[in-house]
Amino acid sequence: MGNILGGAFPNSGNGEPAANLGNTEAVKRMAYTSAQLLSMSQKELDDLFTNSPAGDIPNGEAQGTAIIAAGTPFSHETAALINIFGWQGKTFDAAHGTLTNRILAFGINAIVAQVYKDKSWFDGKECIVLDYSKTSLLAKHIRDEIRQIGPGMYLGLVYWDKTRNIHFALQFPSS
Repeated sequence: MGNILGGAFPNSGNGEPAANLGNTEAVKRMAYTSAQLLSMSQKELDDLFTNSPAGDIPNGEAQGTAIIAAGTPFSHETAALINIFGWQGKTFDAAHGTLTNRILAFGINAIVAQVYKDKSWFDGKECIVLDYSKTSLLAKHIRDEIRQIGPGMYLGLVYWDKTRNIHFALQFPSS
């Protein structure tokens, strides 16, 4: 077993963690936590995103974690503050291809997005797009892209226009 970011993950056989294999088989074997993602560097998050499959468009309520200042001591504290006072997660309606964001301390459902599969602006591979351009005056410049990195766990990228800003995680309850 390899040890990466405080978690034990399977080795690829050559001493490297399976996360560095560059294929979706490694992703299928792993279960990431938000804490592990918050400890990863920008490059590790980018590699995980690009090596992960789009997965199915999710349905239901997901707990969100903003990953700001990736891999630094500030990442955990910043995510906690954002979760309490700002963004708490997203609620998906896969049948209608939409979602709402849960915001503020009360978890108000607001800021609607269209949800569909398309090519990622990051690497040109298939991803799930969360498109606010036609559904929100407040967030019309925002485009999120997500990919499934494990059972019930998605890693996302946030774009303002075409500029990539931060990563985020979505954790759906276990079925």
